Amino acid sequence: MTREEALALVREFVKNEGLVRHMLCVEAAMRFYAEKFGEDVETWGLPGLLHDFDWEIHPTLEGHPAEGAPILRERGVSEELVQDILSHADHTGIPRDTLRRKALYACDEITGLVTAVALVRPSRSLYDLEASSVKKKWKDKAFAAGANRAEMEQAAKEFGVDIWEHTANVITAMRKIAPELGLVGNIQS
Repeated sequence: MTREEALALVREFVKNEGLVRHMLCVEAAMRFYAEKFGEDVETWGLPGLLHDFDWEIHPTLEGHPAEGAPILRERGVSEELVQDILSHADHTGIPRDTLRRKALYACDEITGLVTAVALVRPSRSLYDLEASSVKKKWKDKAFAAGANRAEMEQAAKEFGVDIWEHTANVITAMRKIAPELGLVGNIQS
């Protein structure tokens, strides 16, 4: 599956632009790590882009992402990629036994917290956001209360990256697509 085909599939099933932006964030982070580890950027980007494609049609723990897997298979998505996507949810029982699967899990939730922190800054931008700002908000449990910080820490640990180094990497990755995310704010790159 090409990136263009994957994006078309996302656009077919996802109408919420916030969710599309989330998947673009995870894709950007996955592509960043592929480069860092000398892996194929396209192959690593796809699970990030597709991982939540079925959330609007299967918005329950029981349904997502397991009920989306048959759709992916019908569209000719490789079984390896389907398994990568299934692995990002703990309840599927698919082990995160590859670096790419660990990366997907580690990049998923943290992108939402990074986005939330960027949006409350005076600049409303990723361009001046640093991991230290995320760390300050991290300590405020009332901020983005639904963000599971323990899960983010555990995911980074399993991925083998310090949580704050990981946060900085994700910010760097997301900056590359800041205009698509609406996170340029009042700062020019």
